[in-house]
Amino acid sequence: MADQRLNKLARLLVNYSTKVKPGDFVFVSCDEVARPWMVEVVKEALKAGAHVETVLTSTEVSEVQLKYSSEKQLLEENLIFKTMLEKADVWISAWASRNTKGFSGIDVDKLKISSKGEASWRKIYSQKMGNGSLRWCGTQFPTYADAQEASMSFSDYEDFVYGAGLLDAKDPEAEWKKISEKQDRWVNYLDTKKGLQFISDGTNIKVNISGRKWINCDGKENFPDGEIFTSPVEDGVDGVITFSFPGIYMGKEIEGIVLEVEKGKVINSKATKGEDLLKALLQTDEGACSFGEVAIGTNYGIRNFTRNMLFDEKIGGTVHMAIGDSMPEAGGINKSIIHWDMLCDMRDGGKIFADGELFYENGIFIEGILEKYKL
Repeated sequence: MADQRLNKLARLLVNYSTKVKPGDFVFVSCDEVARPWMVEVVKEALKAGAHVETVLTSTEVSEVQLKYSSEKQLLEENLIFKTMLEKADVWISAWASRNTKGFSGIDVDKLKISSKGEASWRKIYSQKMGNGSLRWCGTQFPTYADAQEASMSFSDYEDFVYGAGLLDAKDPEAEWKKISEKQDRWVNYLDTKKGLQFISDGTNIKVNISGRKWINCDGKENFPDGEIFTSPVEDGVDGVITFSFPGIYMGKEIEGIVLEVEKGKVINSKATKGEDLLKALLQTDEGACSFGEVAIGTNYGIRNFTRNMLFDEKIGGTVHMAIGDSMPEAGGINKSIIHWDMLCDMRDGGKIFADGELFYENGIFIEGILEKYKL
């Protein structure tokens, strides 16, 4: 018998996250290991009156393509994804792995080149998300491989995944609406600010957010969710930031990341592990050495690092920044074929100032600030 939480997840994705309506063209994609998830999502989308098209991918096939393709072959556009995204009103996708280390033996340069090959469909995705003509939501389907990566038993990992989405609640949608209202108050506060300063162990960095829009992540684009983010002014990031947790890129880990930033561009970078990959990613294209996102994690139900950025970037008490492509809906204009998040723990002495005002300390928002502004 299928886990009832999986059906709850499908209903939330279709009816709450993407608000599928009759006549919508809905594109559903995932790795073949997540087929049970796809079945439930397609069923709910059809019940909502949508036209549905699907794509099942394969980590094993992708590994073969990366391993045996020439540079010319890797640069060829993915015609299926490009065509689907040109047509789609809604894209619902799931991450899932049979082997989280499937790309660990792939040459760094090939990973970099393959990212360039995805540029055509990623450009369409970015444009349509920015102008509101595409509603997208991505989620996680629990697998044994992902459970192992998170150092959990499979049953514990299932509970973690579904619990992070509040799927054990009687009415998960109502719970996410409450979260949305709470986060919206902080969005309204930050929308009035011009600059942020982040201070923690090994980090002192200033970020210009003047004129940028903060986005309330309440389960509409990622699920589970729990963050607020914006895109910084492109030449307005200065200082040093140390990322507390490993950065994960296509199954490869980069540890001990420290970036020195001047006028929005990374001018020095180092890592205790995977430094070659870090430097390669920063050189992917012109926009890869600049920042496309700055965000604060707000999901305090997620406490532990699982090597899965869908969850890790939401950890309550952390912040993250992403090099590469920015979010047009937040006002960002930095362009890159990559968007790669790195995570900084703020729970032990971390502070965030907005226009010089301390509003966040030791991983917690200072609620009195909101009362001060009657928000």
